[in-house]
Amino acid sequence: MIRHHPDDSLLMAQAAGRLDSGSALVLATHAEHCEQCRERLRSFDVLGGVLLEQLEPTALAEDALSRALSAIDAPETPPPHRPTPLRRAALPEGRAWPRAMEGCAIGPWRWMAPGMRFSRVTLPWDLQANVILLRIGAGKLLARHTHSDSELTQVLHGSFHDGRALFSAGDFDATDDSILHQPAVEPGGECVCLAAVSGRLVFESRVARTFGSLIGI
Repeated sequence: MIRHHPDDSLLMAQAAGRLDSGSALVLATHAEHCEQCRERLRSFDVLGGVLLEQLEPTALAEDALSRALSAIDAPETPPPHRPTPLRRAALPEGRAWPRAMEGCAIGPWRWMAPGMRFSRVTLPWDLQANVILLRIGAGKLLARHTHSDSELTQVLHGSFHDGRALFSAGDFDATDDSILHQPAVEPGGECVCLAAVSGRLVFESRVARTFGSLIGI
């Protein structure tokens, strides 16, 4: 059962197309398996349509029609060929990649600490997006940290507790500089999370800060 969801401000920003690419990907991954949030998104889409209908009409430029017709008559440009992206990391057995991640290139699992690995996720439509996968072993915990900006996290497999609540597969978490926590994976098995990081994680430990800078978080 999914217990933790994005709040309405995030869902409204998603419906309006105002989220950055990384955050939009993580939220779409959550909505893929959450009927409650899909329904909220549909409601905000309808609300957006109503608001558009209530806007005051604006006069078109004098050449608007001719430019529209020229665009219609212009020859179609074939979309650029993109090779199938590599997915060098693998999820635990029985877990499939979310459909929202289709088109993303996924790097190999790389060591970041004993029992902890990470993988870089590349969005071809936004190469600057800072999106990572974290794979943390049972009973392991991340270094205590806060955030310089925001981090959106979707649990793909397993569960962790960070002192605020238990987050399990399907759950969504949003953190910022008001949150100081130390996620610890539950002893029953490893945990895999997809995260979009804006800014940096601010670790208390100097060693953790060094490793964080190496992997871009």
